[in-house]
Amino acid sequence: MKTKTLIPFLAITFGLTWGIAALLFMFYDQIVAIFGELSMTNPLFILLVYSPGIAGIFLVWRHYGLKGLGSFFRRLTLWRAPGAWWLFLILGIPLIVYAGAAIKGSIAEPFPFSPWYQVFPAMALALFLGPIEEFGWRGVTLPLLQRKFSPFWAGLILGCIWGIWHIPSFLGSGTPQSAWAFGPFFIGIVAMSIILTPLFNASRGSLLISALFHFQMMNPAFPDAQPWDILLFVIATIVVVWLNRGTMFQRGAGITEVLVPEKKSDLAPIVDDMAKDALVTVGG
Repeated sequence: MKTKTLIPFLAITFGLTWGIAALLFMFYDQIVAIFGELSMTNPLFILLVYSPGIAGIFLVWRHYGLKGLGSFFRRLTLWRAPGAWWLFLILGIPLIVYAGAAIKGSIAEPFPFSPWYQVFPAMALALFLGPIEEFGWRGVTLPLLQRKFSPFWAGLILGCIWGIWHIPSFLGSGTPQSAWAFGPFFIGIVAMSIILTPLFNASRGSLLISALFHFQMMNPAFPDAQPWDILLFVIATIVVVWLNRGTMFQRGAGITEVLVPEKKSDLAPIVDDMAKDALVTVGG
């Protein structure tokens, strides 16, 4: 899979999401009559959300076949990462959200699920909704971008793409984003993309950890903390970039493989992709 594969990936991803959104805007009543009101459980909404994952999985199959697809999915079994990153994933993200809610004054608001155990179906839905995007964003896009750019710039570019892709969800009703302002959301999603980049690299390209990070960002059990949580995530981004400055601005320091590396040398960066658009093993 070459870097130029990003073109068909983005074409499929935006074509599916924005194409379906355009049909909804033009033929809303007719589509609602068939599929029901737009909500997180509506099949069309799920297809909209799944489009990056669909594009990523399709292109991996197209380039590598079923065997390659199996190797791609094995990235879901990669769980090793520095302990500090796991602490951030499990405790740091909730602390940031609850600190933002405390500043906003919403931390004392009643728990939105009654009875309380209704939160579990909502969490299950969130776990199998947004995180599926990661098969495309961190599964394909980030490794390919890191062949051309340092991790910081790759994460920044991906964050901008990721944010722009969400625009249709702000234009209609029935989606969580329809009640939000796009500007703060865009800043927040770019910040999250940059934070997730060194975590992704430290976990050797783990799709499992990327999916868990995505889930934490949309965990329905957390209180409403906007826009203060976004400000805190921006501060966290600055800290993460500073702590990882040795690799964040070094081209070739990130994971560039789409499949699980079969041997250590496969982790070597692509250093001349623009000229040769092929893998070059260094130091092996």
